[in-house]
Amino acid sequence: MKKETFIKSTIILMIGGLLTKLLGILIKVIMTRNSSIDVISLYMLVMPTFSLMMAISQLGFSTGISKVVSENKDNNKKILFSILPISLFINIILTIILVFGSKFIAYELLKNENAYIPILAISLVLPFDSLSSILRGFFFGKEKMIPHVTSNISEQIVRLLFMIFILPHLLNRGLVFTTTSLILINVLSELVSSLVLIFFLPKSFTIKRSDLKPSIRSSKNVLETALPTTATRIIGTISYFFEPIILTYVLSLNGYTTSYIATEYGVINAFVMPILLLPGFFTNAISNALLPVISREYAKKNYPYIKRKLKQALFFSLLIGIPSTILIFMFPTFFLKLLYKTSHGEYYIKKIAFVFILYYIEAPLSSFLQATNQAHYVMYDNFIGILIKTISLFILSFIPGIGLYSLLIASGLNILITTIRHMKHIKDLFKQKVN
Repeated sequence: MKKETFIKSTIILMIGGLLTKLLGILIKVIMTRNSSIDVISLYMLVMPTFSLMMAISQLGFSTGISKVVSENKDNNKKILFSILPISLFINIILTIILVFGSKFIAYELLKNENAYIPILAISLVLPFDSLSSILRGFFFGKEKMIPHVTSNISEQIVRLLFMIFILPHLLNRGLVFTTTSLILINVLSELVSSLVLIFFLPKSFTIKRSDLKPSIRSSKNVLETALPTTATRIIGTISYFFEPIILTYVLSLNGYTTSYIATEYGVINAFVMPILLLPGFFTNAISNALLPVISREYAKKNYPYIKRKLKQALFFSLLIGIPSTILIFMFPTFFLKLLYKTSHGEYYIKKIAFVFILYYIEAPLSSFLQATNQAHYVMYDNFIGILIKTISLFILSFIPGIGLYSLLIASGLNILITTIRHMKHIKDLFKQKVN
């Protein structure tokens, strides 16, 4: 029964992930083909800030709630209503920061005044994103994947309709207006996602007055996993936030123009990375299905079972990741032209493709550590990997002629170090628990 639940959850998430990914690709194709390179570049310049704010806003609640709900140690409604006030407080603080800090980020850090209004618009998206994240955590913990899949697909359909019917009418309204609209569409898509998840709540999910009173114990249980998970995401998004700042500063000293840096950075993030991450939805599906299963069985000290599940997850991740990587490496131009009608970036793909084999097993390893109360190791490993990435990015960018390849080398080092450290911690865990 347990095996059937895990496999069923994985299959549902894979199918849903495939549909979501295909819709996402279609959205990006429409966006990149219909928008000017200036819009794409500005959007990619703003995205690191957007990602950082989202990481802080979500605070890892989805993972923390999923783990606590799967262990069935507390009142699930009490868990949700204990986290909602914390989420509201965080979003108020972030809104204040963005209202007063957007101009500084745009003018002083990104050196692009056009980024001011798009960054300011991020504050409107965050509360809706937080709510959908909290609800997803509840359904993950219950191992009910259809609500998650349906909400994701609904979210993507909203974005797709925007790209088809609204974006063409915005392009003549100017660079800033168009980019800001691309940010704000997330308000509607996240709202639709949350409404879909609420619709899937069981009919027995009635709210009593006692449920509305926050519980310190419930909050603590969620935050024990959520905070290290958030710290991991924040560390990553801070690094992502500083990427264009470091590249712009250092490469400008080497004689590269700001427009060249912005364009190539846009190519890497808009074309190269999405193609390299194409198989990622499979491994993410495996990881999401793995977490509640491992959490439940780890609480029962069923160590042989969780070891088998981890091996199964890694096997399927590599079974998908290795052939996909070989195809992407051999035919980068084909994929670029098929998806984005461009050949820009094929030289970058050739250089970093095989590193992503490790990336595909990093996600299930990370989920396993989180499920076995080792989330702090995920945070430490990511911190070390990202610290090395940031330092190497800064140093390598000074080398004459290296250009944006410094970003690819630094990213590869990050993936390599993080994955190796995750594997070491899991090996040590099994030595301690099994032997």
